[in-house]
Amino acid sequence: MKLLRLVKYVCGITMALCLAAGGAVAHEGYVMYRNAIEAQPLDELVEEIRDRDTYTTFDELPSTYVDAVISVEDHRFYRHSGLDYIAIARAVFNDIKAMAYVEGGSTITQQLAKNLYFTQEKELTRKAAEVFMAFELERNYSKEEILELYVNSIYFGDGYYDVASASEGYFGKTPEELNDYEATLLAGVPNAPSVYAPTKNPDKAEQRRLQVVNRMIACGYITVAESETYAALAADY
Repeated sequence: MKLLRLVKYVCGITMALCLAAGGAVAHEGYVMYRNAIEAQPLDELVEEIRDRDTYTTFDELPSTYVDAVISVEDHRFYRHSGLDYIAIARAVFNDIKAMAYVEGGSTITQQLAKNLYFTQEKELTRKAAEVFMAFELERNYSKEEILELYVNSIYFGDGYYDVASASEGYFGKTPEELNDYEATLLAGVPNAPSVYAPTKNPDKAEQRRLQVVNRMIACGYITVAESETYAALAADY
């Protein structure tokens, strides 16, 4: 009985410490989020991005590209409010199993928050601030606007920091002109631009494109037969 009481006591203390640590991280993250917003309000930053010559609107994005990005980056994008708790739980489980930070559970909204305001470092306070910023984005912008801002502020390798620059640089086309093969190839690059940029590693870029296509099939956006028509377009490259 003494051992059982001791175990309960240790578990209680551990839980209390975890809650206290979590609360401290959340508070520090909130402060970081508020400081970022006060330094540059979100609406001002969004307008700066939209004023760029290379800005691409949602209506100018091919549907294949949109479906590909959602499939591979955040397939519950239209069903969550900034956080995907299922993805977070899966990531935590896999990280604990590997005893290392091997998987993230960030949504497109969280990635946009990070790109707009924060660093790429995997740090708990920054992650907490990113969550508060993601909620801010979801409160003020539609899903289409969030996705639009996302593809206009991510890195595609080779010095291309938005979808229009990458489309022109890699294919000599505007985003609207991308065919299905090009759209799925481009959707896979931001995951690791130095690895998947088609000018750097065409074989790895193609492997990544196939991963994107398989995710589109799994998410119900296309059929296997439709994916084969994408592959036929690769003969031009």
